[in-house]
Amino acid sequence: MASGRKVGSEESGLRIHQTIARDLGTAILTGRYQPGELFEGEIEASDRLGVSRTAYREAVRILIAKGMLESRPKAGTRVLPRNRWNVLDPEMLAWMFAGEPDSRFIRDLFELRGVIEPAAAEFAARRRTDEQLAVMETALDDMGRYGLSTPEGRAADQRFHNMILAATRNDALEALANSVGAAVSWTTTFKHRKKLLPRDPLPDHRAVFQAIAARDTAAARAGMAELLRLALADMDIALVEPNGEG
Repeated sequence: MASGRKVGSEESGLRIHQTIARDLGTAILTGRYQPGELFEGEIEASDRLGVSRTAYREAVRILIAKGMLESRPKAGTRVLPRNRWNVLDPEMLAWMFAGEPDSRFIRDLFELRGVIEPAAAEFAARRRTDEQLAVMETALDDMGRYGLSTPEGRAADQRFHNMILAATRNDALEALANSVGAAVSWTTTFKHRKKLLPRDPLPDHRAVFQAIAARDTAAARAGMAELLRLALADMDIALVEPNGEG
């Protein structure tokens, strides 16, 4: 296993099995365990970590549910290929962005958002209610009040994007809200963690809001596409900035 560090009874508000799952999941995400690699046995791992076998077993079950591991009788527990991982799981995104996320994966996230969110903005412009519009406007006000460098500002950013998905009145799109919201939050957190503030993204969000408010479907789609293009450009700056190295 990657580390012999003992796991405490509580860490960052997590239960023991959640802490183990986070540590093992992060080790897989950062490449310390490679696809196909076999984990040590349950008894050996729990003894080394200083935890119960039950806690270790629950941690492994969490990672199995996320598509990162498989466990078979007599064959043991091994890491699955990356294309089996549930990479949009909000918890997995948190683990990934806790360290230095892979630049290719960040671009993958923005490509996915580029497929989903411009279409969602177009649908929202056509279908939104006045109540949903009010939530978007309040979220923008909070983004301006708190700034995206604060947890409050990032939470408001998530609410803005999530409400656009809700306003599509499309259950399949709305089901993506947690994953899209987590991607929005963690990419923004990463950028601000590097203390890189290349520009103020609030005007880009207001342009999308104004198009949705005006029920201008073409402008809403184009505005969201431009917002994402500029956000990815900001991330490219964050990824190559010397001060942003791990």
